[in-house]
Amino acid sequence: MMTRRLPARTRLPSLTGDLAIGIMGGSFDPAHSGHAHVIETAKRAAGLDRVWVLVSPGNPLKKTQTALVDRLASTRRRLGNRTTQVSDLESRLSTRYTIHTLRRLKRLAPKARFVWIMGGDNLRDFHTWKNWREIARLVPIIVIARPGANPKAGLSRFARQFAANRLPQSASRTLAAHTAPAWVYITAPLDPVSSTELRAKMMFNAIPPI
Repeated sequence: MMTRRLPARTRLPSLTGDLAIGIMGGSFDPAHSGHAHVIETAKRAAGLDRVWVLVSPGNPLKKTQTALVDRLASTRRRLGNRTTQVSDLESRLSTRYTIHTLRRLKRLAPKARFVWIMGGDNLRDFHTWKNWREIARLVPIIVIARPGANPKAGLSRFARQFAANRLPQSASRTLAAHTAPAWVYITAPLDPVSSTELRAKMMFNAIPPI
């Protein structure tokens, strides 16, 4: 079967081949040290060759007032490095939901071993994502602990439904080689920064004095 190709002007963030590639999506409004902490922890724990940070043109579950071009530029400055590549790939693919993005990527890069990266604070609401069960059955998932999320992570609807597919933290290094559904929860030193708090501070600082 012929593999579907991207339009000539659209490129995947890097050559794929047989690489373990972590994918982290979101609004990144703004990107911050908590995102960097999740990415670097996942990279080390799962032995990822690359991480692709996909800046969403519009998160269906969140409202953002910052233009994509600005979020993309600031996220590249804050998170981009040699092995972490920030991309507007979802905008180029015209995919709005994670499940649609992952389906396309699996077809476009069939040899890549993709792992979905998320913070523990997102695990609580993962069941509200479109086709969340299919996402879990499509790629392995690595969840990085976030402040205040630890007790709720084990009680989430996802954690209960896929309890039999949870791997011990000691197995995280081989996560990319596992057939989904497979997921691991990583406890690590926590970074308390959140986009919500940063936006609130930015808005407060933008208010002119009376």
